[in-house]
Amino acid sequence: MIPPSSYFTTWDFSVDPCDNIGPKFLGILCSSPSNNSKSRITTLELDGAGYDGFLPPRIGTLTELTSLDLSRNRFRGPLPDALKNLNKLTKLSLSGNFFTGGIWTWIYRLKKVERIDLSENCLSGRIPARISKLRRLTQLILSKNEFSERIPNIYALQKLQILDLDSNMLIGSLPKLPPRLRTLRLSHNKLTGHITSLVNLDHLISVDVSDNWFTGPINRGVLALPRLSHLNVSFNQFTKMEVNNYFGSGSRLRTLDAQRNHLRGHLPVKLVNFERLEVINLAHNQFTGQIPMAYGQRLGRPWRTLFLDYNFLSGRIPPEFGPVAVRIRGSLANNCLSCPLRIPLCRGQQRHASACHGVTDG
Repeated sequence: MIPPSSYFTTWDFSVDPCDNIGPKFLGILCSSPSNNSKSRITTLELDGAGYDGFLPPRIGTLTELTSLDLSRNRFRGPLPDALKNLNKLTKLSLSGNFFTGGIWTWIYRLKKVERIDLSENCLSGRIPARISKLRRLTQLILSKNEFSERIPNIYALQKLQILDLDSNMLIGSLPKLPPRLRTLRLSHNKLTGHITSLVNLDHLISVDVSDNWFTGPINRGVLALPRLSHLNVSFNQFTKMEVNNYFGSGSRLRTLDAQRNHLRGHLPVKLVNFERLEVINLAHNQFTGQIPMAYGQRLGRPWRTLFLDYNFLSGRIPPEFGPVAVRIRGSLANNCLSCPLRIPLCRGQQRHASACHGVTDG
């Protein structure tokens, strides 16, 4: 059922939408006619009222469209080939529907498109390499579909700022990525290899590569990216976190989530140099040794979240963990620590002595 408040109820199919002025044809905008030319539809943006059905091939007759937004509805079936006729599009948003099939190889014909959002559908197959010909593209959002195989070489998309391929079935290593990326979301795929190539992307603000099969180090250059604010590398197979002595000061990093990896060695002391860091999650790794005394000085100043549970940390905790711990979220449980239960962060059992055999405080 279409709700009475939907755009569709304002449409009068007996008249031309471009010949009417007033509150009719909500979601439709037309061009201003000049000389003897006829006004044409340039924008078609439906509200998310649950419209159902197939996208008809006749959509391709709206050749003056610059914006097509049918997101948050129930359209289904394959995307019609007729969309290739909409070569004036700058925005294409079909997210939150039930479209099936693949992305067309002729997508490169949409030369003027700046934003593509096909997220939350049932699209599958390969992301076509020809997508790299869309040189005006600033946002490419294909998350929550069933795309598979490798990410194509998209380095030529020099204006791309947002790349969101979350929750697909993509495999292989990272390709060379466009230099102006600000947001990179690749979580919940099957990607492998290292993330060292990210060190060249100086414009990155947010990176989420969680729940993949990445290995090797969390490179010092990634942590040192000058604009990086959010880094999520959790649920991978990283074995080392590299933090240089001189990289923290001036950093914009606020959130570091590296839980559920295979990180070994001592906790990185130099994290305290990241002056804006507020949220740290290093839980479910294989860290050993003591909690650095300097960590205590950062609790609440500005660290407000600290999860170090399910490691093999040992020894006494810094004294500051007592009085300030009530003001932060976190846990030190399931380690080999001397951790009084009266301290909120210590609630939850420590590992059995047999699991801590051979673990030292050094």
